[in-house]
Amino acid sequence: MSAKSRWASGNRVRLLENGEEFFPAVFEAVAAAEREVLIETFILFEDKVGLALHEAVLQAARRGVQIDITVDGFGSPNLSSDFVGALTSAGVRFHVFDPQPPLLGVRLNVFRRMHRKIVVVDGVRAFVGGINYSADHLADFGPQAKQDYSVEVCGPIVDEIHRFALEAVAPQAATPARRWFRRRPPEQATTAHAPHSGEADAVFVTRDNHEHRNDIERQYRVALRSARSEVIIANAYFFPGYLFLKDLRRAARRGVKVRLILQGQPDMPVVKLAARMLYAHLQRAGVQIYEYCARPLHGKVALADDEWSTVGSSNLDPLSLSLNLEANLIIHDRAFNQHLRERLEDLIETSCKEVPAPSGRNRAWGQMVLSYLVFHFLRRFPAWAGWLPAHQPALKRLGSDEVKAASTQQAGAQPISEPGARPLS
Repeated sequence: MSAKSRWASGNRVRLLENGEEFFPAVFEAVAAAEREVLIETFILFEDKVGLALHEAVLQAARRGVQIDITVDGFGSPNLSSDFVGALTSAGVRFHVFDPQPPLLGVRLNVFRRMHRKIVVVDGVRAFVGGINYSADHLADFGPQAKQDYSVEVCGPIVDEIHRFALEAVAPQAATPARRWFRRRPPEQATTAHAPHSGEADAVFVTRDNHEHRNDIERQYRVALRSARSEVIIANAYFFPGYLFLKDLRRAARRGVKVRLILQGQPDMPVVKLAARMLYAHLQRAGVQIYEYCARPLHGKVALADDEWSTVGSSNLDPLSLSLNLEANLIIHDRAFNQHLRERLEDLIETSCKEVPAPSGRNRAWGQMVLSYLVFHFLRRFPAWAGWLPAHQPALKRLGSDEVKAASTQQAGAQPISEPGARPLS
C-alpha cells in the first residue's frame, strides 16, 4: 500500500448490519462479477454460510471470473481438502496467511494474524468490516449469534481498496526485504477506476507490522481530539492503549458526550474482565458505559459529531492495535453518520444496560494497585509487542498437493467449532 492513506470523495457507502444484510449483499456481488473477485477473511468455516460462499465462488469461477481468496491460518485452520480442492480445481487462487502446522495439537500462530475482512468485485464495489464467513453471524445461530457490522462502498475509494487487495496476493517480488502485504501489483491490474457514486468522503486505513503500525489508532485519536459534541464507540474487545484512554477522558471532560457500547455477554469472559478494569477510570471523567446484553457484541464501529464514522475489522485491544493486520474505512458523511447513530442508539435503548458510575472516592488498595499495573501495561505494550514471536508470516497459495498436505497437518489441530473456543475475531 502507499505510504500514506488518501481521502477520496464521491463515494456511496451503505451500512450492513449482521449476516442477514451482509451475506446476501456479498453473494449477490459475487454472482454479478464479470472479471475479478478478491476476498480476504480471518474466519471461513465449512458451515451453511461458508458453503454458500463456496457455491457462489464456484459458479463465478466456472464462468471465467478470476477469484482470489485469502484466509488466516489461525482463524481458519480446519478447512477440508474437498472444500479447498473444489475451489482450486475451478481455478480459484486460494491463499493461507501464516499456514503453520500445529504442535502437539496446539496452533502456535496466534500473533500477527491477518484479521482483515475485505471483498472487492471488478474493482468498482467493495466491502469492509468485521463480519466473518460463519453461521454465528446469523440470528438463527441462537444465543451466541454475534452483533456485527460491515459497509458496502462504491466510488473512487474502491481504487485504493482494490490496489491494496491486489498487492496482498501478488507473486513474491525479487527483493527479499519486501513484505507480502506491500508487493507491487501487475501493471495491467491498476488501470480500472471506480466512478463517482455518491457524496461521502472516505479513506481506507490499514494496520500492519511494518510502515502502518498505528494508522487506525491514530485516526480514532484524531476524531477524539476533534470531537465537540458526541462520540459513540461500539467495540467488541475494548482494552486500548494509554494515550487512547487519555484522549477519551479528555473529550468527556471538555463536555463531549462520550458513550461506549461494550460486551455484556462476551464470547470470551476474559475480554469482559479486562474491559471492566477500565470502567471506573473512564466513568470518573464522565464517560458513559453500556454493556450490550442481547448476544455477543462483535462490532468495531464508531462515530464522532455529525460526520465522522468508521467501520472495520480493528478491535480496540492489544492484538488489533499492536499485532494483527487490520483494515477500517473512515467515512465523512452526514447521512451515513446519522444512520449509524440511529442503529447504535436503538442498540442502547433496546439491548443494553448502563453500567452505574462508582459512588464515593474510596477504593480498595488491591483495586488501586491493579489499576496502576494495568495502565502501565497499556502504556508500554506497543513497545513490548515487538519482542513477541517475530517470524515473518508467509502468504502461501495452495495447489492440489498443498491442499492435501495442509489438510493432513491440520487434522490434529484443536477444533474451534464451539463458540466459546473460537479465536478473537
